[in-house]
Amino acid sequence: MQRVTDEASAMNKRIHYYSRLTSPADRALIAPDHVLPAPDEIYVYSPLGTAFKVDSCTDGYGKNSSLVTIFMIWNTMMGTSILSIPWGIKQAGFTSGVILILLMGILTLYCCYRVVKSRQMIPLTDTSNWEFPDVCRYYFGSFGQWSSLLFSMISLVGAMVVYWVLMSNFLFNTGKFIYNFVHDINVTDIVPGTNGSNKVICPSAASDHPPQNRSVMFSSGNRTGFELFEEWWDKSQTVPFYLIAVLLPLLNLKSPSFFAKFNVLGTVSVVYLVFLVTVKAVHLGIHLEFNWFTENEFFVPEFRILFPQLTGVLTLAFFIHNCVITLLQNNRNQENNVRDLSIAYFLVGLTYLYVGVIIFASFPSPPLSKECIEQNFLDNFPSDDIMSFVARIFLLFQMMTVYPLLGYLVRVQLLRQFFGNAYPSLFHVLILNLAIVGAGVAMARFYPNIGGIIRYSGATCGLAFVFVYPSLIYMISLYRAGQLTWPASIIHIFIILLGLANLIAQFLL
Repeated sequence: MQRVTDEASAMNKRIHYYSRLTSPADRALIAPDHVLPAPDEIYVYSPLGTAFKVDSCTDGYGKNSSLVTIFMIWNTMMGTSILSIPWGIKQAGFTSGVILILLMGILTLYCCYRVVKSRQMIPLTDTSNWEFPDVCRYYFGSFGQWSSLLFSMISLVGAMVVYWVLMSNFLFNTGKFIYNFVHDINVTDIVPGTNGSNKVICPSAASDHPPQNRSVMFSSGNRTGFELFEEWWDKSQTVPFYLIAVLLPLLNLKSPSFFAKFNVLGTVSVVYLVFLVTVKAVHLGIHLEFNWFTENEFFVPEFRILFPQLTGVLTLAFFIHNCVITLLQNNRNQENNVRDLSIAYFLVGLTYLYVGVIIFASFPSPPLSKECIEQNFLDNFPSDDIMSFVARIFLLFQMMTVYPLLGYLVRVQLLRQFFGNAYPSLFHVLILNLAIVGAGVAMARFYPNIGGIIRYSGATCGLAFVFVYPSLIYMISLYRAGQLTWPASIIHIFIILLGLANLIAQFLL
């Protein structure tokens, strides 16, 4: 939860000070409603998911039903990482991929449960207004405060880099589709692919071809004009720079509240992706062959040594630990928090499983190899595919509205820590935004691999917020209460080692 004005920040510190003057049961110094931050000042976000405002609570109780709470968690967690799930299953192998999605869902759910319960294990302190970084600061002091800021920055900036790469991709394909349609140009990509109306292509097989846009024109149109368009509309050379003109001014706005109104676009995009996957699978059919440990020309083994690449993606795909307390605080029935959280995780895992399994199973092998599944599965459909064009349009506009919100959260967390003000001056904000945009442009230009970016950032920020901090805090609280047992120690140390191994494996495979 982010308090996004100086007045709100100062009041928050004052409230914490007053709360220490009396016991938690004494409500004499409880802050009245009129001095609390306004509802439009409170935001939650999930990397590669979405960012939106949350409504205020009265006397610690929210107004959302369990159904609304479940949907909010699902909507916050679901994001563009869904585009890389089929690629992750391909890297791990079909059977191991399905198993890993289930296991990672259960593991991250348990760690999220530990985050939710972490405040309740702090004795003799009113933690009703605390977030998880406050809990980290309580147990680990300034190290907990600064390390949580660091990993929060990694998750936010990593998400913004992935967004820039994807927006460049979607803008390129959208512009290419519109140009070809307006000028009545029939373009065939020089890549292996299937024939017919439901064409599937393998862009990675054409990576050795020198032309970046890799297309040949078959029409009587203006060839000079077409070649000029291909020169100035290039996926990595030019399009990432065009986005600067639109997004850099938006990042410098003082308030992002206008963009929060478009949160529904995230839901529409995910629902449409599920619809697209279903329609494509109906037309393409199922293409599966089970080879448990050997690879052939068209199929991958069921178990592959590259499986940590999927666990890295899944760490970010199931990541909501930074804002889950805020979301559950708005639940009208607090006793149902664990149940609602579990149902939401089940629905998220089911969505990932459905999209990942259907895309992998329906990918036409033969004639194409399963190795052709791209890190963004929409890249396996040509730019002139109507359904993919609509999906890219939805996702492009959704990301262009979420991107300023993520940039705003970076500004609030970073500049306030160093300058005590979220907007010290236009110069400070501009320098920060230029650095963020520069990182996105550089990645889109030189390393446009969203699967790689997602797994690196996911494993890094997940190490702290998903695996280490929840487990350590639980063990410390049990130790202080004299209730720590060897089985609990072994289990939670094992969880920490899993998170560490997950991070190290990303750099070895």
